[in-house]
Amino acid sequence: MTLSELDLHRTATVLTVVDALPNDSIARRLRELGFVPGEQVRLVARGPVGGEPLLIQVGYTRFALRLSEAARVQVEAAA
Repeated sequence: MTLSELDLHRTATVLTVVDALPNDSIARRLRELGFVPGEQVRLVARGPVGGEPLLIQVGYTRFALRLSEAARVQVEAAA
């Protein structure tokens, strides 16, 4: 599943960040921000219009991501 498909307040483990293009700057930036394999993430909130942006927590830091950005992050939801 992708991070954009995660249910609200669910925790998941990052599996990978998918590069849409060779040398993808957005995917590289997501990895730099901490979206790396094995990292725990949590969907904290969804925006009021179209569910965008997503508020994602990685460790003690929160990030606002567009749905298209979150769709690049493959995750496995916690049981």
